[in-house]
Amino acid sequence: MSVLRPFRATDMFKFNHINLDLWTETYAINFYLGYFSRWPDMCAVQETPQGRIMGYVIGKAEGAGIERHGHVTALSVAPEYRRLGLSRKFMAWLEQVSDENYRGYFVDLYVRCVNTAAITMYESFGYSVYRRVKEYYSNLGLGLNPRDEEDGFDMRKPLPRDPMRRSVRANGRDITVSAHEVP
Repeated sequence: MSVLRPFRATDMFKFNHINLDLWTETYAINFYLGYFSRWPDMCAVQETPQGRIMGYVIGKAEGAGIERHGHVTALSVAPEYRRLGLSRKFMAWLEQVSDENYRGYFVDLYVRCVNTAAITMYESFGYSVYRRVKEYYSNLGLGLNPRDEEDGFDMRKPLPRDPMRRSVRANGRDITVSAHEVP
């Protein structure tokens, strides 16, 4: 059992066990504080009844008109709490906030092209690859194909405001753009 609640600034001192994961991007404190102050309704944690943080999501709203959308900046669940449905709960919550509070047309996120577990998970939530962004990430140094380690997939899921599904495309894996072309 977990409780989803708003992220508090003091939570930053309690989530190191989550941020040690290889796939989790870690940011400076001022980055997190900027999100909490600007989009507090798009930042949440799930915790155990005893108060241990199990995972968190940090998002924002961006774009205008039909490009208005929610963006998942970070979603991470501690290894010991994975495969319990926490990510699904986070994503459903962020999709609802993006739709109801920000009148978004879609939710997007970026994921490393080599992170097949996350890609499969997001696809099971209804997300699809919109495009590949070259050199979006820094190299992990895993010895894999450096292009795949550094490239990211921009994945999207349309919200009810986009019934014609204009925010997604069927051939997203075939579309490649430079990181400089992404706002």
